[in-house]
Amino acid sequence: MTRGEITARALTDAFLERIAQTDSKLDSFILVTAALARERAQQADAERAQGIARGVLQGIPLAVKDLFDLRGFPTTAASNILRQNIAAADSAVVANLDAHGAVIVGKNNLHEFAYGVTNENPHFGAARNPWQVDCITGGSSGGGAAAVAARLCLGVIGSDTGGSIRIPAALCGVTGLKPTYGRVSLRGAIPLSWSNDHAGPLAQTAEDCALILQAIAGYDPLDPASANVPTPDFSARLNEPLRGLRFVAPRDYFETDVDAEISQAARAAERVFEDLGATRVEKTLPDITAMFETNRVTLRVEAAAYHRAWMETRPGDYGADVYARLKSSETIRADEYAHARRRQAELTRALDLFFDDIDFFITPTTRIPAPRIGSDAVALASHLTAFTAPFDVTGVPALSLPCGFTRDGLPIGLQIVGRAWHEARVLQVAHQYQRVTAWHSQMPAI
Repeated sequence: MTRGEITARALTDAFLERIAQTDSKLDSFILVTAALARERAQQADAERAQGIARGVLQGIPLAVKDLFDLRGFPTTAASNILRQNIAAADSAVVANLDAHGAVIVGKNNLHEFAYGVTNENPHFGAARNPWQVDCITGGSSGGGAAAVAARLCLGVIGSDTGGSIRIPAALCGVTGLKPTYGRVSLRGAIPLSWSNDHAGPLAQTAEDCALILQAIAGYDPLDPASANVPTPDFSARLNEPLRGLRFVAPRDYFETDVDAEISQAARAAERVFEDLGATRVEKTLPDITAMFETNRVTLRVEAAAYHRAWMETRPGDYGADVYARLKSSETIRADEYAHARRRQAELTRALDLFFDDIDFFITPTTRIPAPRIGSDAVALASHLTAFTAPFDVTGVPALSLPCGFTRDGLPIGLQIVGRAWHEARVLQVAHQYQRVTAWHSQMPAI
């Protein structure tokens, strides 16, 4: 677009037409903001004609998970309870995208209140995987991942509390980044767990994720979880080689109950990084099982705290699975939660020290590929969050990218984890992998 080969309005119209033709098969959008999108696209074209440059996202069609406020439109969190919740102001991420000239084409479907990993929603329909529409997208940012995979927009903003960006990225074959806790403001977003919530981008490539993160990152004094740290140029080192970097490919925990095809793809990815000049070293991670359990406890208690009033006054408005998860927190004692918060701090420090002599580590993103819609959600939760949730509770940046396909044609995700505030390193590693592989360029026949 910077070369003037296509106008923002023409590009936006093309994506809106594709949404109209395709999304009935996927239910990836709860709301399509066609009139607003066309207005913003025309504004982008007019500004370009006047020499007003807002950056690389100017005129680019994006979408946001329906947890983030978009002024004048409902923020439903894919729930019955908030169907009429009209946003009075833009969320921080939407305001930042608007400042960079992005065009918001709609709001994506999600697991109700972001509390689940399947994106099977009793109120707005199940988001469907573009690779096989009888399979789940993963959750809770599943609508966004499906939209990116099906090329219904060029990127989306999702949220991640136990893996909700990376799980659907893996299952739908796109790239998704959970930044460091506090890197992106959550003001104007419906919370799930205050100490575990993150916002970040999903897109086709790591390079695109870097550009979107650049727009939405930064300190927000109105968000108590926002960190007052410098925002680097996340694209600056994308093209730097990996020679001299050290990485770990941990075994044990990350081999337990893993589908054989996923294990094979992850091992093949290790060899790609070695071919790119990185050195694999042996080192034992801090207690991953404790990280997973700490995420489980803190998430459940904080989610129940946020939902307490609705649980008492509107229990019948919840989907059965989300209501059961919220009720399950009643068995957790106050001292258990207090110990979990202390353990969270200890594990975060231990993981930071782990990076003193390595640059990144890699794991499969999930234990299994996308299962069919209607599978046992309780059983799926541990398989899909086992490798992602530990890095929500410790707050480090983690990215999932496509690294293969199963014999049945379902995507496989690889997770790249880096040190806190080192998103640029994670994105560099991911970009270099995508430079020599083509998994990310595959498109479903939807």
